[in-house]
Amino acid sequence: MLKNRIKYVDKYLVLPYLALTLFSIIMIYSASSYSALNMYDNPHHYLPRQAIFVGMSYVLFTIALFFPLEIMRKKKFVMFGTALTFVSLVFLLIFGREIYGAKRWIETPFINIQPAEFTKFMVIWYLAYILSKKQKLINEDFFKAIVAPLILVVGIVFSIYIQPDTGSSFIIVIIAAIMIFASGVSPKLGFGFGFFGVSSLFGLTQLIRTFGTDLFFLDEYRYKRFLGFWDPFELAEGAGLQLVNSYYALSQGGLFGVGFGNSIQKTGYLPFPYTDFIVAIIGEEFGLLGIFILLSLFSLMVSRMILTAIRSKSAFNSLLSIGIASMFLIQSLINLMGVVGLMPITGVTFPFVSYGGSSLMVLSVSLGLVANVSARVNYQRAQSQLQL
Repeated sequence: MLKNRIKYVDKYLVLPYLALTLFSIIMIYSASSYSALNMYDNPHHYLPRQAIFVGMSYVLFTIALFFPLEIMRKKKFVMFGTALTFVSLVFLLIFGREIYGAKRWIETPFINIQPAEFTKFMVIWYLAYILSKKQKLINEDFFKAIVAPLILVVGIVFSIYIQPDTGSSFIIVIIAAIMIFASGVSPKLGFGFGFFGVSSLFGLTQLIRTFGTDLFFLDEYRYKRFLGFWDPFELAEGAGLQLVNSYYALSQGGLFGVGFGNSIQKTGYLPFPYTDFIVAIIGEEFGLLGIFILLSLFSLMVSRMILTAIRSKSAFNSLLSIGIASMFLIQSLINLMGVVGLMPITGVTFPFVSYGGSSLMVLSVSLGLVANVSARVNYQRAQSQLQL
């Protein structure tokens, strides 16, 4: 069975993963060297840490690849994971470490844990479980079928939003919507809700532009993100600082870049060059060509996840794969749109490339589970062809 798992796993999932994580080590070293020198008097500070995170992620990916997925379909394990998620979010609100106005991290001696990253995966797991159990009810009475999942998701989203962590809460909402509509909703109902969602988003943007912090749900911290998005050059010394310097980095890089390690914007001009804005530094050092290769590898990986979800005959495995693919796709799009100024900056990192242990390990486990599903699907397809 173990040999079959390795033989039939989708190589186009694994190879881009290995390429992106190895690239992250050298890219984070380049992007963080100046910041590390100033903060820790050591330009290599982040290099061994990222290497260790990558090594740990490989171990977790391998465990997930061979993990018996039948265990994930057991109710007691799903309920335990859900309860643990809520406990971690409550613990975060009480004891979490506040950085730059947001309480998103639980500090430990070895690593700062970001519960929101684990929560994204838990929401996918829970929805895959509950929606796969309600396939028949979804077709008969859609609204009755989604009441329980929606209550749980709303509670989780609210707990994350008040940290404040708008980016992660937005990602979870979109993942939940995609998984619900992928579970068997009629196209007519799906398009109707999609149109309602887009219209609501546009209307919300106009409300924020008109009333600003007078709105009960919008504090000064979030409103400044919108101001920096709407007019970054007017606020280049404040709310628009990151976006303006991201533009400078991308324009400086041109087609082929200024060369590895030669970024100017990472030398104190662009905040967080090794986390939220690492793609801007990649664009500066490797140019448009470098970003194209990065996105091509990432797109190949995500497309194979979606293909695995389509081919799987198990409702749970299919929903799990489509939820994980959605998480990767949405998170990368939000990061890229923030980097190029198509939406307000949310603090969302680029999967597998940005610095961060919690994110890297959760994403590695998630990808390992999809690879697990892909091996099963490919094995079943091979057996079917032999029978023919």
